[in-house]
Amino acid sequence: MIPRYSRPDMVAIWSPETKFRIWYEIEAHACDAMADLGVIPRENADAVWKAKDVEFDVARIDEIEAVTKHDVIAFLTHLAEHVGSEEARFVHQGMTSSDVLDTCLNVQLVRASDILLDGVDKVLAALKKRAYEHKDTVRVGRSHGIHAEPTTMGLTFARFYAEMDRNKNRLEKARWEIATGAISGAVGTFANIDPAVEEHVCEKLGLRPEPISTQVIPRDRHAMFFATLGVIASSIENIAIEIRHMQRTEVLEGAEFFSMGQKGSSAMPHKKNPVLTENLTGLARLVRMAVIPAMENVALWHERDISHSSVERGIGPDATITLDFALHRLASVVDKMLIFPENMLDNMNKFPGLVMSQRVLLALTQAGVSREDAYSMVQRNALKVWEERLDFRELLLADEEVVKALGVEAINEKFDMGYHTKHVDTIFKRVFKD
Repeated sequence: MIPRYSRPDMVAIWSPETKFRIWYEIEAHACDAMADLGVIPRENADAVWKAKDVEFDVARIDEIEAVTKHDVIAFLTHLAEHVGSEEARFVHQGMTSSDVLDTCLNVQLVRASDILLDGVDKVLAALKKRAYEHKDTVRVGRSHGIHAEPTTMGLTFARFYAEMDRNKNRLEKARWEIATGAISGAVGTFANIDPAVEEHVCEKLGLRPEPISTQVIPRDRHAMFFATLGVIASSIENIAIEIRHMQRTEVLEGAEFFSMGQKGSSAMPHKKNPVLTENLTGLARLVRMAVIPAMENVALWHERDISHSSVERGIGPDATITLDFALHRLASVVDKMLIFPENMLDNMNKFPGLVMSQRVLLALTQAGVSREDAYSMVQRNALKVWEERLDFRELLLADEEVVKALGVEAINEKFDMGYHTKHVDTIFKRVFKD
């Protein structure tokens, strides 16, 4: 991923240096296990650990691979240069390249998951803070982009919190599912290596042994992992689009923080554009790009092919690095965003009282009016509010048929804003559970 949308900790997981370090640990732990089983001499296993502080030379490995045309063989050749050819002769015994590649990839994805979970926690903290801050800040709810009924800004943040909390749960499960390793040899039968070696390596790397591998770890695990990243990205976009809509000039109920010296447009000095949340929408698309290829990787020929390999070399780093950046950007946007309660009330009152139409409808039906007649009585007055910007309550009070059915006091009572916020505390208890 390009540096503009990258954070160093996540980038480091996918560096060649990190990859080769994990490869080395897999091979060294495997040698230890084989020595414990008496398959190889203990002194050879111990000799491999001479390279434990070595910084493997990426350029040198690339140079060897240019000849061998095989990345794992190139690494093993370079490892022997540090350990000694004779000492390293039992390295990789009974193993196949995928044992190293697949186990390493899953170690990287587990580490990436931990960083992503930290990012999700930062988003959750920001959403929770803003939810409680604006628990009772009334704003109009919208369906189809049209004024519906009153809600609160706190409930808006709370529903995004609940959504992201579900994503945390999904990511924890995806992390668990991807945390397997395989040291099972060619076609996964353990013919040339004892299953105890796999158990030892996985324990040392914080993985579980893959119950049954072929020559690769099954790619349905990876498909689920990247699908989870795609869902999280969509939730990020969901929040970002709400903020973008709030920042529209005609709405202006909330906005991204605009820092001192920031410029919104090269042509129009007055502009304050929602560039960060627009960026988040774009980044979400990039993360979701990984989902379909990951699913297509599930179907491999027989015990293996490598059609998945080139895909994963791209989507592994790109999806995790991009999502990591997006989570931290979103947390910052939510934490710093500006909220304009006065504009929320002004927007609600652009069509005075109109958002109370359902209360009047229900009251009429409870007063004995048929639903069809009640709907007609309310709608004829509501349409005048739309068309002439008149006050809905005044229109109802001037409608003899409505007054006859409800009475003046009952009509006025239907315009109490507290009616719509009376269960906010109940919803918050459900969401935040504290």
